[in-house]
Amino acid sequence: MNNMLRDLDQSLSEHSIHMKKVFEMQQGAFEDDRNPTADIRIERLKRLRKVIIDGQQDILDAVCVDFGHRAHEESRVAEIAGTIASLDYAVSHLRKWMHPRHRATSIWFMPAANKVIPQPIGVVGIMAPWNYPVNLALVPLISALAAGNRAMIKMSEMTPATARVLRKLIREKFDESMIAIADGDAQDAAYFSSLAFDHLLFTGSTKVGRMVMAAAAKNLTPVTLELGGKCPVIVDNDYSIDEAALRILWGKTFNAGQTCVAPDYVMIPKGKTSAFIEAISKHYTEHFPSGALADSYTSTIDQNNYERLNALVDMAKQSGADVRIIEKQTEKHTAARKFPLTIVVNPPVGSRIMREEIFGPILPVFEHSGLHDAINRVNAEERPLGLYYFGNSAHQRSVVLEQTVSGGVAINDVMLQFLQVDLAFGGVGASGFGKYHGKEGFETFSHLKSVFVQRGMGSFTGLKLLYPPYGELGRRVISMMGG
Repeated sequence: MNNMLRDLDQSLSEHSIHMKKVFEMQQGAFEDDRNPTADIRIERLKRLRKVIIDGQQDILDAVCVDFGHRAHEESRVAEIAGTIASLDYAVSHLRKWMHPRHRATSIWFMPAANKVIPQPIGVVGIMAPWNYPVNLALVPLISALAAGNRAMIKMSEMTPATARVLRKLIREKFDESMIAIADGDAQDAAYFSSLAFDHLLFTGSTKVGRMVMAAAAKNLTPVTLELGGKCPVIVDNDYSIDEAALRILWGKTFNAGQTCVAPDYVMIPKGKTSAFIEAISKHYTEHFPSGALADSYTSTIDQNNYERLNALVDMAKQSGADVRIIEKQTEKHTAARKFPLTIVVNPPVGSRIMREEIFGPILPVFEHSGLHDAINRVNAEERPLGLYYFGNSAHQRSVVLEQTVSGGVAINDVMLQFLQVDLAFGGVGASGFGKYHGKEGFETFSHLKSVFVQRGMGSFTGLKLLYPPYGELGRRVISMMGG
């Protein structure tokens, strides 16, 4: 990426030239409208809502084209419903978020008052990934608009149809000086991350996230990184293996496992591997009677990723893992890039399948000898974006919450923490940093300005006791301030 950034100004693509023009346009527009009222911001959010509702069929069709196949029902849940819920929540809470927050004032500075005022920061850059190209572009946009900013969105080069549709729909309702959709290849993405945004949010892999952060650092641009990693699942002794298998199956096959918070690997109680595999195989057959070729089953995004999944399974076999193929791949699977659910029992810890985020319907399964054994395995790895615990004991739950660190947690289910509009979403460590969704999203794209107001004009204030020359009373006050 550093090589890409070198001398870009001398070799800009048409996409990058347009990005630069739009960025400068948005900067100028922000200078003319630095702090829009709540009514204006709400109108913009409602206009965006109409864009999504009126264009949802075109959006669903475009996403399906980009994937090769994705069920409209999955896209309605992940791309439309989740985005609309975030929009409606922002509209209903925005006025409260915008209020000044009053803070305590030390007795020594009375009768002054303190407050914090949220204000817009300017032009926000959003780099969206391919796996949920609408939701992960528009939900950060909602936060940026709620905070009073303007925004540019760089879509993934792997979802060109979705980018075209979103650009068309948004241009019908918004000028590019307010919202702009950019596309282009990896070089254009590198240029986008080098622009001097007032805040840059990137969703994607840890590897590319490091590059984005390095590019942004040259402008001291604040960055929010939403990355991935290996999200573990712990199933405790007191939880139904059958029910756990059903819920884990949903998370592992939704969008064919191409979700940053998808369950990556499972730890189940000792001696229950066979029961777990039997249960998850049964539910897989019930939910997908035609197997991965079912219309409700999503394709892998492209051939490279399809081959990468096959390579993970092949290497797991070579390393001695027990691979349970629930459904055999055929030429039809390959042609449609439909990867069936595959269980990998006890892959070596250092194997590739356990080093990389799987991002597909392959599920490593391990046994644990107790909760602390499972927690130790989690803590031996990098901190995950999501952690899932299945268990009925309140005490055991609190042990998991206290003894592990992760971006978010779901108890007795998977992935649903992401869809909660009032729960902040973000990672920790290698899974990213910074948060958005709801109030936290508003604050991420706002400057929380601290304001001290001295209200003792023309009369006594406590501060005057600290003015030199220091008399006896002043010395006593200073001594008391120091405890």
